[in-house]
Amino acid sequence: MRSYAAVDLGASSGRVMVGRVGPDSLELAEVHRFPNRPVRVPEGLRWDVLGLYAGVLDGLKGAGAVDSVGIDSWAVDYGLLDADGALLGNPVHYRDGRTDGIAERVWAKVPAEELYATTGLQYAPFNTLYQLTAARDSAQLERAARLLLIPDLLTYWLTGEQGTELTNASTTQLVDPRTRDWAHGLAERLGIDLSLFAPLRRPGDAAGVLRPEVLEETGLAGPVPVTAVGSHDTASAVAAVPAGGERFAYICTGTWSLAGLELEAPVLTEESRAANFTNELGLDGTVRYLRNIMGLWLLQECLRAWGQPDLGALLLDAGKVPALRSVVDAGDTAFLAPGRMPERIAEACRASGQPAPATPAEITRCILDSLALAHRKAVTDAQRLAGQPADVVHIVGGGSRNALLCQLTSDACGLPVVSGPTEAAALGNVLVQARAHGLVGDLAGMRRLLTRTQLLTRYEPRGGTQRWQAAQARLARG
Repeated sequence: MRSYAAVDLGASSGRVMVGRVGPDSLELAEVHRFPNRPVRVPEGLRWDVLGLYAGVLDGLKGAGAVDSVGIDSWAVDYGLLDADGALLGNPVHYRDGRTDGIAERVWAKVPAEELYATTGLQYAPFNTLYQLTAARDSAQLERAARLLLIPDLLTYWLTGEQGTELTNASTTQLVDPRTRDWAHGLAERLGIDLSLFAPLRRPGDAAGVLRPEVLEETGLAGPVPVTAVGSHDTASAVAAVPAGGERFAYICTGTWSLAGLELEAPVLTEESRAANFTNELGLDGTVRYLRNIMGLWLLQECLRAWGQPDLGALLLDAGKVPALRSVVDAGDTAFLAPGRMPERIAEACRASGQPAPATPAEITRCILDSLALAHRKAVTDAQRLAGQPADVVHIVGGGSRNALLCQLTSDACGLPVVSGPTEAAALGNVLVQARAHGLVGDLAGMRRLLTRTQLLTRYEPRGGTQRWQAAQARLARG
């Protein structure tokens, strides 16, 4: 067996996990977890990237001897380096308001339809393309010699080597998913200098070795290689979907819900653009065809407003609330910003002529019903637009522990749901490292190992989907 350190950074916390992999075994243990708290400063919302790096070092210190390190994180955000390789300020948080109104400036040069036909990326106001447009003429961007996406920035600090991992690069809206390379013509028309980006890496590529200073601080004995993984956490999580030969849809749940299909080629039709589906790149030439849904962010913000009550008890109470009494659009960017989430959900219900949920249990049930409804629509739309049916839905990530959400998703989709593994991103991260060392085979082999070693739970749909269809129609009218 070999040991691999998976650095897995989420929007609210980071963790360092150690995976032990053998020919027929896969074990994962958490070594260190640390908060990821964005900081609001006078110029806007920023990531505390130095705090994150300190958490990574602390985690590696506790990991013990490892054969490799891999890093995955959220997408789209980046750090800028000067000509000496020094960081130019804290990276901007994707929830910062600097991209408000920027999309229209981009579309004036490249219409939205053409932008989608070139990059296949759904519209999201925080895509790297819009962030770079918003930063144009800023002092930082003018001084920048290099742009590194968040996992690539941390890899650079660990190794001194610079690169841009492909699965994360595909979320910048500057990559052509057909060629799996930069969209040079598009970038030129928009005045974006692609030479800012380091050379592309693929999952499994070598990304350097830990610097002597890192070895000294962590107590690790070198050399310790760093391996490029699916550095977009969703790419790693989808790689860890424990699917067999069945046709499947997936939902990666956490702060966001990302629901869709794994395809062999992108879907770049106008109908797909209008449905707001994205084509992000995955392992082994695959495409993650999915829709972004606001996800458990809605519940996380409510829990914060309520003083962090016991979640298990709250979910039990929510299960007793009548189903589909009130629902909101879980993909609405109106819920993107933090603050006042319980009141905003109630206001949205009231504005659409539905009963306004008042108690924490009622608001929680509204959120979970709304997420299940959004999951249903995304899974249904993806099958229709891609022409690829699904027989089962796999739910991976933090939301796989939420039995009520899993059951409601099965009910809404009218399909069996298989939940687990919870730490899918970390497992995908570990397995790509193990594959680079020859311990596992192709993507199908990785998934067979997962089905043999991970705890999975199956949910069957209860009753028909008519009431979910009715709720979806009611929401569309609202």
